[in-house]
Amino acid sequence: MTRTARCAPVLLAALLVLTGCFSGGGGTAAAGDQRLRVALSFAPKAGLTPDANEAVLATRLGATEPLTTVVDGEPRPVLATAWTPTGPTSWRFTLRSGVTFHDGTPLTPAAVANSLNRAAAATPGPRALTTLKRSGTPLTAVPDGADAVVVTTPVPDPVLPARLASPELVVLADRAYADPVRPAPTRAGTGPFVLTAVQGSTGATFDRNPTYWGGPVAAAGVDARFLTDGAARANGIRAGELDVADAIPVSQAASIAAPAQVLAVPLPRSVSLHLDMRSPVFADPGRRAAVRDALRPLDVAGTIYEGRADAAAALFGPATPWAAGRPPRTDTPATPPAGAVVRLATQSNRPELPEIASADADALRRAGFTVEVTVLDTSALEPRLGTGAFDAVVVSRSQQLNTSDPVSYLASDFGCTGGYNWSRYCDPATDAILAQGATSSDLGARRQAALAAEARVLSADAVVPQIAERARLGVGAGVTGVAQDPTELTLITATTARS
Repeated sequence: MTRTARCAPVLLAALLVLTGCFSGGGGTAAAGDQRLRVALSFAPKAGLTPDANEAVLATRLGATEPLTTVVDGEPRPVLATAWTPTGPTSWRFTLRSGVTFHDGTPLTPAAVANSLNRAAAATPGPRALTTLKRSGTPLTAVPDGADAVVVTTPVPDPVLPARLASPELVVLADRAYADPVRPAPTRAGTGPFVLTAVQGSTGATFDRNPTYWGGPVAAAGVDARFLTDGAARANGIRAGELDVADAIPVSQAASIAAPAQVLAVPLPRSVSLHLDMRSPVFADPGRRAAVRDALRPLDVAGTIYEGRADAAAALFGPATPWAAGRPPRTDTPATPPAGAVVRLATQSNRPELPEIASADADALRRAGFTVEVTVLDTSALEPRLGTGAFDAVVVSRSQQLNTSDPVSYLASDFGCTGGYNWSRYCDPATDAILAQGATSSDLGARRQAALAAEARVLSADAVVPQIAERARLGVGAGVTGVAQDPTELTLITATTARS
């Protein structure tokens, strides 16, 4: 794998930080009229709308853009070039000049305010704004002169510029909102590629944006396929039928050989076993401790992941090196499970997760538990999480997908009112630590608050971290400019091309 000098400076500096140019078989990006053939593991159900989890598909494929991006935990410019607080609960964002939407209309303060206000009022609403929502909408945006918007939140929010990097907060042309219930990004974004058609949950077509604000776009377009079968994605790379594929299964990675390659990117994403603290089984802290002790000997990274992931002793892993100085945790003594029945569930979309669930189940049975395993598609599993339907779930969760803010992540996943609190963990002391951290504009102070809260969560054995993941991107021969983005928000950019 070699890094070349072909990474032309056609994107903003922040995106260039996230973009690596790679060659396979000595190819270059000169043949820019080629279309890129891309396969993604997650299938959309609502036309790549920003009002759903599939919003990230449109940013990864280069169609939509938010006001900011995040690099190393810090917000950087995209459609906004600068921002400054104008009061305790308001920020002014200066917009990039000369940007047009894919339908030819200009990027204006009114269009930006319209997109942000519609996203904030959506139900259930962007996950990045969950911690801001009180009795009303989490933010309001109004035009401010010819080149800016003012965004106001119900409470002070020092990390609002980072929140606005969420793919659910992309800026779209007014045409996207013809259907007030489901915004459609078709010909409505600002990115290097124009979304021209969505073929249900099977594929989508994108064409080069000839007026992209970031400069010339190397590839003629993108033909995307949504393949939930990991083996099919790997086979496409091996056969030369795909140029880029995400989430290559560990079991397939070793068989992809030069001139194709698999790029490994450490991610702020962990696979953990969440224990429902309100279930009859795991309301007992001793039983939760028994799970912790039963899983501790498992080498999931070395066996199931074949060394292509990192063992995790905590929630924040190698992709967040600032977490190395975490405070110690306190281990509760284990209580014999005495045959307690555990309803264990996981998702089928990531092929390694059912294997982890099976290994966990075997370890728990050896420890004296009785275990029932359920494997469901993500769309079927998520509505049942946090409802008491299961006693434990193996899930993969990014700590940076929504805000790149560790305090917001922990509040969402372990706060008493967190919307993604699958462990149903509720500790007023933890909430107080997170609330205090949320008031700070100092990144270091927020991180220290996150580590203090993490220590309490781990000491309660609400969750047993198992793996710190790495992205495994399949890249075909002669393909360059694939973004190695630890936030997983970008993949195909203006520089991505196939020779």
